Amino acid sequence: MTQVTEAYDWRGRDIIDAYGGKVGTVEQLYRDKDTEQPEWAAVRTGLFGTKLSFVPIQNAEPSGESVRVPFTKDQIKDAPRIDDANGELSQQEEAELYAHYGMSYGQRRSDSGLPEDGANGGREAVGGDVSGPTTDDAMTRSEEELRVGTAERERGRARLRKYVVTEEVQQTVPVQREEVRVEREPITDANVDQALDGPEISEEEHEVVLHEEEAVVEKRTVPKERVRMEKDTLTDEEQISEEVRKERIEADGDIDR
Repeated sequence: MTQVTEAYDWRGRDIIDAYGGKVGTVEQLYRDKDTEQPEWAAVRTGLFGTKLSFVPIQNAEPSGESVRVPFTKDQIKDAPRIDDANGELSQQEEAELYAHYGMSYGQRRSDSGLPEDGANGGREAVGGDVSGPTTDDAMTRSEEELRVGTAERERGRARLRKYVVTEEVQQTVPVQREEVRVEREPITDANVDQALDGPEISEEEHEVVLHEEEAVVEKRTVPKERVRMEKDTLTDEEQISEEVRKERIEADGDIDR
């Protein structure tokens, strides 16, 4: 059972459901007049907080700056609508709310007793609940179950970038050039006619054109390869560790073993 002093600090806090989703904000707390324990939280829900939903807080517990209840968001928002509680809930309203949340409605849960037709179906309770409101003749044992899933998030980015670098390339190219070589030959019977052709004494010039090769560089762009990025999906195993709570029920006292 939630302690009064602790629960009254919950005003203005967010209510989250069994899966951690935000439901609304605690506006007011309602307590049982007999036990003086907080029993209901009035929670503002809806897009603009215009709807008032009642949530039982017997099993509620703090979760950081919020308050967690063991119900789903839809279950809370679909609870019977109480337009004007006037500071307290009627027996009929409490009975409808408890039935909606799958909880039994007993006499000590209300301010003035059970409805006349009874809510325990005519069954006689075995013993009395000495630690809280009377429910029925059995306890419900619950435990937390771990639900593990995956969520996709961005782990990084990769990109292709093309840039230009300059490097020096050296190649050896053979080149040719012409040079003059002077040859002398004696006058013989074979060349005497050419040697005596012309004046006996004269001035004369003979010119020879020389040629050479030079290295010429030409550059052209040649496509070499195509580069692209592809994504591969790798599967790893990640160990998840989390604590879960389980209720245990033990019997003691005068019991026939």
